[in-house]
Amino acid sequence: MPNMNMLQAINNALDTAMAEDERVLCFGEDVGSFGGVFRATSHLQEKYGHARCFNTPIVEQGIVGFANGLASQGSVPVAEIQFADYIFPAFDQIVNETAKFRYRSGDLFNVGGLTLRAPYGGGISGGHYHSQSPEAYFAHTPGLKVVIPRNPYEAKGLLLASIRDPDPVLFFEPKRLYRASTGEVPEEDYQLPLGEAEVTKEGSDVTLVGWGAQMEVIERAVELAEKDGISCEVIDLRTILPWDEDTVADSVLKTGRLVVTHEAPLTGGFAGEIAAAIQERCFLYLESPVMRVTGLDTPFPLTLEKEYLPDHLKIHEAIRASVNY
Repeated sequence: MPNMNMLQAINNALDTAMAEDERVLCFGEDVGSFGGVFRATSHLQEKYGHARCFNTPIVEQGIVGFANGLASQGSVPVAEIQFADYIFPAFDQIVNETAKFRYRSGDLFNVGGLTLRAPYGGGISGGHYHSQSPEAYFAHTPGLKVVIPRNPYEAKGLLLASIRDPDPVLFFEPKRLYRASTGEVPEEDYQLPLGEAEVTKEGSDVTLVGWGAQMEVIERAVELAEKDGISCEVIDLRTILPWDEDTVADSVLKTGRLVVTHEAPLTGGFAGEIAAAIQERCFLYLESPVMRVTGLDTPFPLTLEKEYLPDHLKIHEAIRASVNY
């Protein structure tokens, strides 16, 4: 298998989907000949033409509204929001149109073929308008799926599954891993299941749950914990909506402890939903409170980015606190 970084895997997934189905269209700001600000759509326009890969005006509400219209008429649009921070002007289109289209029409119409791609998260010194993690906003919206990959292999398989899924999908890409994360990725077409978490490491003392770039941070925290003699079970949620509650609950029933981490701020973050659901299902088996290691309840800082992000040392501290409770 060839070795790819995450950007190459995403580009390969888009190429695979466009080659397999002529209804698949890619569009967004500067995605054409420029290949997007991160080059995720490089060479797609020259390969498939201006009618299937093209630039849009700089208006996110228009991009998503246009995508809704295309999807409702049978196209399979893959729209790029240049940074996840820019998705908020399109919030109304996503939560009131995309998510409710099938429901409000009694399934006479749907926009199930729609995928919205967006780079998200910190780690590139982008400041408060280029570093946010907005997944929890959309996890509150029935009718959507929210997917976040952790590495190139997952990115290709999950993106292809998202494009072909019968529901509209928000696909958030951890941009600090775009070129930093590399691995073997099959050239052939493959899909990974949406809504299923993956246990990436088995253990017996504490369960750790994360997604996206935090999975790499968790791995470093686990290395430190293992030196302390702590056995960690690690779960990549992969899909935030719907999230795989059963896999997490089964793990916590075994370990009796749970630490959840994400880059987004603590208050209203998706870790709170996980904590609430797990204490309902596993209350009598918990050996310590569910712990959350997250970003801070402040705007995302520029010069203090490293202090803001939930790093491996903060996660390691939470693991020790949970085990020693």
